[in-house]
This record gives sequence, C-alpha cells and structure tokens, in this order.
Amino acid sequence: MAALDVPLTKLVGDRTAKVLADSLRLRTVGDLLHHYPRRYVERGELTSLDDLEIDEHVTVLAKIEKVTLIPFRQRRGDRLEVVVTDGRGRLTLVFFNQGWRQKELRPGAQGLFAGKVGVFNRTRQLASPDYQLLDEDADDGAARKFAGRLIPVYPASAQLPSWKLSLCVETVLDGLRGTGWAEVGEPLPAELRAEHGLIPLPEALELIHRPRNHAERERAQQRLRWDEAFVLQVALAQRRAADAARPAVARPVRSGGLLDAFDAKLPFTLTEGQQAVCAEIFADLATEHPMHRLLQGEVGSGKTLVALRAMLAVVDAGGQAVLLAPTEVLAQQHHRSIVEMMGELAEAGMLGGAEVGTRVALLTGSMGAPARRQTLLDMACGDAGIAIGTHALIEDKVQFQDLGLVVVDEQHRFGVEQRDALRAKGGQPPHLLVMTATPIPRTVAMTVFGDLETSVLDQLPAGRSPISSHVVPSVEKPNFLARAWERIREEVAKGHQAYVVCPRIGDEPEEPKKKRRAVAAEEEDPEDLGAGSDERRPPLAVVRTAEQLATGPLAGLRVEVLHGRLAPEVKDDVMRRFAAGQVDVLVATTVIEVGVNVPNATAMVIMDADRFGVSQLHQLRGRVGRGSAPGLCLLVSEMPAGSAARARLDAVAGTLDGFELSRIDLEQRREGDVLGQAQSGVKSSLKVLSVLADEEVIAEARAAAAALVAADPELAAHPDLRAALAGMLDEERAEYLEKG
Repeated sequence: MAALDVPLTKLVGDRTAKVLADSLRLRTVGDLLHHYPRRYVERGELTSLDDLEIDEHVTVLAKIEKVTLIPFRQRRGDRLEVVVTDGRGRLTLVFFNQGWRQKELRPGAQGLFAGKVGVFNRTRQLASPDYQLLDEDADDGAARKFAGRLIPVYPASAQLPSWKLSLCVETVLDGLRGTGWAEVGEPLPAELRAEHGLIPLPEALELIHRPRNHAERERAQQRLRWDEAFVLQVALAQRRAADAARPAVARPVRSGGLLDAFDAKLPFTLTEGQQAVCAEIFADLATEHPMHRLLQGEVGSGKTLVALRAMLAVVDAGGQAVLLAPTEVLAQQHHRSIVEMMGELAEAGMLGGAEVGTRVALLTGSMGAPARRQTLLDMACGDAGIAIGTHALIEDKVQFQDLGLVVVDEQHRFGVEQRDALRAKGGQPPHLLVMTATPIPRTVAMTVFGDLETSVLDQLPAGRSPISSHVVPSVEKPNFLARAWERIREEVAKGHQAYVVCPRIGDEPEEPKKKRRAVAAEEEDPEDLGAGSDERRPPLAVVRTAEQLATGPLAGLRVEVLHGRLAPEVKDDVMRRFAAGQVDVLVATTVIEVGVNVPNATAMVIMDADRFGVSQLHQLRGRVGRGSAPGLCLLVSEMPAGSAARARLDAVAGTLDGFELSRIDLEQRREGDVLGQAQSGVKSSLKVLSVLADEEVIAEARAAAAALVAADPELAAHPDLRAALAGMLDEERAEYLEKG
C-alpha cells in the first residue's frame, strides 16, 4: 500500500507534519486518512451545550449571542467575554488582551469553537479557544467550503484544532486524486465485498472525510467497519490456529482421587452452570493442546470453586496448578478460602492430613526468608500441588516440577509479560484459564479475548441475598448522608458488619497549594482561569474518613482501615479480624474490590462514588449480600442531578445485571485498544467498529476470517490483507497476540 506509506512531510510541510506526529501520532498518509471524523455537523444544527463535560476537549458549533469587552480596574489590559448559545444552553468564551477580536466575533455569527471546558464562578467556559467562523461574510470562505456537505469534526488536540486537521486531509485527498488511489490495496477479498455490498476502499476513504450527506457517510463507515472487524478477526484466527498446533500434556480427570474426595466433602451441590462450565474445562484439559479458556461470570457466581476443581483435576493427573492473583490481599484471601474448603485435603504429609491430599503453597513478595525458602522447595519438588501468589510467582528463581495449569484471576490487571513468564515455567505450554469477575458482552469477548474460548457462569449459588442500591446526593440532601450512617449503625446492631470505601488512602504528603495572585476575579490571568480554576476538591481519603467516622457518626463502633500501603502482616491481620467479626466497619480503598468474601458484611457506603468506574462499583457492591441477610449499597456523590456522572450512578443503582453494566461502562470509557495492553483510555485500534453495536458484523467477520485462515494460513494469496495485518499489528500488538 505504497500510497498510504508516504510521509506527511511531503504533503503538508515539515512544521505541520511535526505537530501531527507529536500531538496525534499521525506520520503517514495512511495514518491521517484513518484518523476519521468523530462526528459530523450541518450548518444550522447547533451542538447541545448542556451535555459538555468539565475538562473535556470539545469542538462545538454554536451561535454568538453577546460580546462584552471588560477593562481591568487595577492594571492595564482587558478581558473579552463572548457568550455562545445553542438556543437553550450557554457557554462563555474568554480572551485576554485581545479586544481586536470584537471586529469578527459579532452577535448572530455561527462558528466552530474548540478548547477545554473549564468552570469559573460556576459558569462553564472555554479560555482562549480556537475558532473558525462559518459566517457568509467571513474572509476564510469556510462557509462556502462546507456549503452542501457535512462538516467533519475530528478528534483533535490543543495544538491542532479540528478544522486545521480538515485542511490537512483535504490536501492529502487532493494529492491522491487520479493515479494515487491505484496504489491503495484492497485488504477485503472481492467475494466478501460483493456478498455484503461494500464499496472499494479508495471511495470509502474519500467519503468518510467528504460526505455530501449521511447516506454517503454510512456507506463509507460500513466498509471501514468491515476492514477493522475482518483484519482483527484474521489476526485472532491465526492465533487460534497456532495454539491448536502446539503440544501440551493432556490432564484427563481421574476417578478416586483428590477431586472426588473434595466433591464428597462439599456441603452444597454445584449449580447447573458450574457443572456445565467444569465439563467444558475438563474436556479441554484432556486434550494434547493447551487450553485457552476465559471464565467469566457475575460477582459471586462461584468462579473460584470452578477454578479449584480444575486445579484439583490437574493435581490428580500428576501436574501442578498455579493461581495468580493481582494483589497480596486477594492472594491471601484465595489461600485462606481454598485451604478452608479443602480442609485435611490441603495437609498432605502433615499429621491429620488426608491420604490423597496435596499442599497449597502461598508465595507473595513480602514473605519472610525462611517461609519463602520452604515454599519454593515445596513447589520445585512437587509437594505443593497448588501454588497461589502474586507476581512473586513469576520471578526467575521460582521453579515447578510439572506445571500443568495456570489460572489468572482478574486478567485485566496483569501485563502480558507476567502471564507469559509464568506459562514459560512449564516444560510444555501449560493449560491456561483466565477468570474475570467483570462480565463481558459477547462481542467484546469475540474481539478482546478472541483467541480464548469463553465459558459463562450466569447463575448465583442458592442462599445469596438481593442487594438494594441507592444514590445519596450529599450536597442536595445532606440529611440522606446522615441517614446512611444511621443505617450502618442499624446493621451493626443486628450483628452485621459494613464497608466504607474511599478513592484515596490519605497518607500522601500534602501538595503545596497553588499561589494565587490577590487580584479581583475579573483580573485573573488566563492560566489561572479556564479548566484549572474551581477545581474539584481532592477525593475523600480512607485515613481521614475513618478518623471522622470513629469520632462522629460511628462513634463507639470498632472502625479499622485497610489499604495497599499497610504492611502485609497488618493487612492480613485486619482482614482476619474483619472476617472473624471482630471489626464492625472497615474503611478501605478498592483493595477489597475483588475476591474478599465476608458473608456477615451486609452494608457498603461508597464515598465519592462518581470517581469510580461502573464495573468497579459493581465489583465493590458484590462484597455485600454474600450471606443470607439482604445487602445494602449506598453510592454517595456530590455530582448534581442531570450530570453524566450522576447518570452513571443511577445506572448502577438501577440494576444488578453485570452484563448490562459492562455495556454502559464500555460506552462511557471508549472501547480501548483491543490488541494493546491498556484496557481503555488510549488510542483505539477500532475507530469505526463498535464492539457493542456491531455484533452482526463481528460475528460474520469472525466466521469469514476462520474460513480464510483455514484455507490459506499464511495469507499467501492475499498480499493486501497481509499488508493491512502488518500495519495493524505493530511490534507491540503482534507480541501481545503471540504471548496471548
């Protein structure tokens, strides 16, 4: 695809090319043409200003309503205030010492305005924004340029607003007219394009940037959606084919062993869902190719029990199993609960240990030297059939006699290198079971985890109680917060326990406050205005909140703190005492988010709940309601009704369906780079394809990709597809897939 590999310096000049590269990582013609508009506006169709989020970098189409020049009283200079409107909401634009702009910023004119949304004196504003007027009389002819077609609005940066990006794209498209498009290859096979009525790639790239109407835009997007879905699914299909070809030691279930002894002592029967998922896992373990399975399910659906049965089956078959946890608190919790569930079966070689038992080793970074040496020895000689630990399990000196199964808990918290290092400790690739407690929509599983087979646990074990959730608007209704603390006292009086969760620890050194000049508000410097002023207060902290509760609304109750910076032995002691009922209220960070299981804890208050993600709130809420008494979760927030943050909290309070919440979370956070290591918030390799909305396209692309890779594993007959794959799979992403 030679035409798309041309450096931008040859077309837009060195200076603009440097800004494109530095601020948006766009270096070639292909990079720029695949930087699609985020949305399109039509002249006269104004942006809804009420929906703008604080600190968001926005481009809005609005009409100028009022222009006021205000001279400073105590020094030279002035401030130009321009109020723009969409007919309902208003936004203030502020320019310092730029009174000359009055001549062009006239009431009644329409324009595109770009900048970061800030707050000053409780009014939303853009400080010193970039703008492009669409007034018929404006000198730059922008109104004439966009007459009769949609105005593209691009993901932009402070250095390069949307309309300047649009000019660069125009230059590149004009340069490709004629022979240039002939050098652009076609990654989609001709029969696939014909079957789905897809336009050629050059036409799609032209129409995505220069659509005359929404029908042209949709035709371009449909073609580009297929490109993204198909190339990605080909990459995943190649990965699955490579996995299927690798050898592994089969670990078939053996009767009369540790697994049967464990099942016999369980005080309950497995749910139908647990039995079905276990059968899928056992079938995988019995093959001579490594299992790659994703086990997902609702909070509290019994995933740990399913994983333990898989580990016991591997021990019965002569191998060892490892459970990798993201935090020491969770590793200790897993170790404690697994040893309790197994009883004498976890005490092989000890007095009172079962004949068919094994040992369950715990390895964390903070263990003392003698205990660590013994654990390493138990794993190396095979006495420990099951090892549980944190990243300490990955260190070079850790060896296993025969590693047969790796179970990764809370997969998204581990880097690819960590999982890969652990799997490399097996003589042949061990089987891999990935557990995630955050439910994942089916289409996301087909993309993000497309190289893994998926098992879903959607039944909760019998005896689990419902959890009621409510938003507590602490500013609008302070009496609701007072009532929340009364509810905690009521739960403790019934013999139950409670969590209070805060976003911050609070033992960090105080940052020096920004020195502000003693001038009137109207004389603020531009850098003191804008997004940085009227900043929200720091998030509430565990240490301070615990002190205030213990001496205030929860006085007389046994209040303790738990966070990641406590010494490991202190953390373990606090968790043990909380589990034993010796602590009434645990004030903690998200260190309790996953895996912590205290059935007697019935209530949770989450402070500054708007500062957590939707899936995170659902995870936290899953810590209560784990026993027979009903659970209560209170989401405390200062965010006003009608704000996006409050809508998120209302969604969490409104449903216990983790799959529905994961969809909301994904919509809120953007869909992330499905081949990169970061989960979200970074440059996405999916620009047009939505893993939520385009389920049909993804499923069809997956089937077509699997058929093509089966017929042509090396893509020898599809050179353009091979080139597109190489372009998408830069070194980092290729390594990600390779390590799986």
